[in-house]
Amino acid sequence: MESLDSIVLTVILFWPVVSALLVLLFGSNDRLIKNGSVFASLLPLGLSIYLLTAYDFTVGGMQFNVNAEWIPQLNASFHLGVDGLSVPLIFLTALLSTLSLFYSAGVIHKRVKEYYFLMHLLQMSMLGVFMSLDYVLFYVFWEISLVPMYFLIGVWGGANRGYASVKFFIYTLVGSVAMLLAILGVYFATGTFDILEAAKAQPFADNLTLASLAFWGLFLGFAFKVPSFPFHTWLPDAHTEAPTAGSVILAGVLLKLGAYGLLRIMLPTFPNASVYWAPWLVALGAIAIVYGAFVCVAQTDLKRLIAYSSVSHMGYVVLGIGAAAMVMTPEALETAANAFHLTPEALKDSAAMALNGATLQMFNHGLITGALFFLVGIIYERAHTRDLAKFGGLSSKTPHYYGLMMVAAFASLGLPGLAGFWAEFFTFRGAFALAPLWAAFGTIGIVITAVYILYRIIQNVFLGEYDATKVDHWTTADGRHADGPTDVVAFEKWTLWPLVAGMFLLGIYPTPLLDFFNTSAMELLNFVSSL
Repeated sequence: MESLDSIVLTVILFWPVVSALLVLLFGSNDRLIKNGSVFASLLPLGLSIYLLTAYDFTVGGMQFNVNAEWIPQLNASFHLGVDGLSVPLIFLTALLSTLSLFYSAGVIHKRVKEYYFLMHLLQMSMLGVFMSLDYVLFYVFWEISLVPMYFLIGVWGGANRGYASVKFFIYTLVGSVAMLLAILGVYFATGTFDILEAAKAQPFADNLTLASLAFWGLFLGFAFKVPSFPFHTWLPDAHTEAPTAGSVILAGVLLKLGAYGLLRIMLPTFPNASVYWAPWLVALGAIAIVYGAFVCVAQTDLKRLIAYSSVSHMGYVVLGIGAAAMVMTPEALETAANAFHLTPEALKDSAAMALNGATLQMFNHGLITGALFFLVGIIYERAHTRDLAKFGGLSSKTPHYYGLMMVAAFASLGLPGLAGFWAEFFTFRGAFALAPLWAAFGTIGIVITAVYILYRIIQNVFLGEYDATKVDHWTTADGRHADGPTDVVAFEKWTLWPLVAGMFLLGIYPTPLLDFFNTSAMELLNFVSSL
């Protein structure tokens, strides 16, 4: 299998480009485009599963490396590699991309060729971010991801799609400019665009002011994408107006690009600045958890509610990363050990716990919120409204839909036995040892999450009496008139079953996924300890 190992990342990365070109060349038949795109997406998905099984934990670090000269005048290289952090996220990207293409085949009937072309291009850009080990390559893929999502929202979105798409593009582009300035600063300080080599060189290690400027440049670029409070205001509009598959990819993968950047670039490259500004990261994460949950309670649009829940749940990621950053250097670790009367080893374990919680949340949030947005799309296709006041009593009318929503909603709530529980548990286990006050504040979000899940979603939509006069007219999944609510059909079940299975499997036995993330967490902590 050595020959496969040498090309597997390249094939995964560029196969969506091949698929996109085939869509353009042979795009005269909508059915062929849809079926061919779904079939083609199985190759990256299959190879991502191969990465999960072939990654060698005994060796660790970056594997399946590709490193070739690209633009010698810029000293930029085509450098790809994956480790315990990126391998699961590549699988998540491939899985959600396949499911989104499959679901879209049943609901997208306008400009099918352009839609599927953009979906393939978007998949390529997201995979490129998770694989890139060169700053120039990383930034190219980062920027490419903006364009397909802009058009997916702007062309196939809702009534306010123009406003939402421009807002999405402008906000994330502002963050990208700040990140580009920081990348240039790193290059001028180290002489390399290689992400791993730049981290080893520790730019601005002896100048906290310059390190802080670069730190905040990177943080702004990544925080707009997460999005971290208070840089989140583009997200509800983009989610509300995006087509269903666009919302799934946006929440399931695109938001993870920002969190990935924090872990892959910001913490290892600027550990001193990370320690100095860690209390701010912790505060922003805890505030996002609570703020996002409270705003969800006030929502009347089901899709907008799920969008704000992403602000809250991604707050766990920022909280976990910020808590780990508090002991990101040996000096900070020793200081914290004296302050908390704990051993450095115990605090290092807590930092690893916090990082495990953050990375678990990145993956699990993709599964859970992806399923929730699919479910919102399903009900909207039938009722043509997302107004929570229009529903009620659907549990008896659509039992399969009710069951699927219950699993996804309770996983989002953090119910033990489902995937969301472990991410929150690990995050708070680490954060309470390192930032106890902000961690305690963040637990308010758990209570408020139960309120909007149980009351706003389950109570409003499914329980109580069904009133046929609330919704103007119901249709079936294929758009035909229906006398009342109709349950999920086969293609919708096939879309959701893999995500529901993942929620149960990771809720009962998260260890296989934790093996990847814990390996990455320990390598990061050991790296900064050795500097």
